[in-house]
Amino acid sequence: MEVLPRAVARSWMRAAAGSALLLLFAGLLSGCLYPKDQLRQNGAPKEAVRNVQGAIDQYFGDTGLLPIKNSSEDVPLYEKFKLDFVKLQREGYIGDIPSAAFENGGNYYFLIINEETDPTIKLMDIVVYQQINDLQKAVDAYKKKEGQLPKGEAAYPGFYTIDYKSLPVKEPIIRSEFSGHILPAIIDDNGTVYTDYAVDIMQQLIKLGDAKPPVDDLRALLVDNSDYVPVKAPIYRWNDGDPEAVAS
Repeated sequence: MEVLPRAVARSWMRAAAGSALLLLFAGLLSGCLYPKDQLRQNGAPKEAVRNVQGAIDQYFGDTGLLPIKNSSEDVPLYEKFKLDFVKLQREGYIGDIPSAAFENGGNYYFLIINEETDPTIKLMDIVVYQQINDLQKAVDAYKKKEGQLPKGEAAYPGFYTIDYKSLPVKEPIIRSEFSGHILPAIIDDNGTVYTDYAVDIMQQLIKLGDAKPPVDDLRALLVDNSDYVPVKAPIYRWNDGDPEAVAS
């Protein structure tokens, strides 16, 4: 990669709070951020995803229903339909719950997306999910105490970096489940904390060779080309050659 897209550069500069991240930024410029055998995507429990996918396909074919847990309307898109392993197991569609699953002590929630058109199993990284939740609690406590948000610099219209000097917590090392990149967290005007996936989205576009994204919500590029869903990510739209977070 000879030229670093603006979105990648901006996101990395927002994230670069120490020498380790600067080294990662240099690695991205050289095209060798992480050896492929160290990326999370290559360590994903692909066999478990494949086996569970087969189980829900059979379940849906037999019952016309999906084995999912109840969720409210306000649950975000990529958190909404968690798989009900107990139901699958009780009705004989699986033997053991996969070791990668949260229900068996693993690091992933198994989700169903495209529930109305093409039910598909994806994974949500619980480690990242918990990191963002912990940071949300710190931001909420600061807002309640100080009457304002710990805003840093503007990241996108209506989104900001986080001023960690104002908080009693260190900046978390949020490792992307798609690429292994270290991703920054951002907040919106309401104080909601998100993971910023602009780097991963741009990298996926480069990989696909698309001059213009084929989807409206750019998060779908990550989901459609991996076993994962982005965790606590804002919606991204294409704006002047960059993925840009927008308020939902």
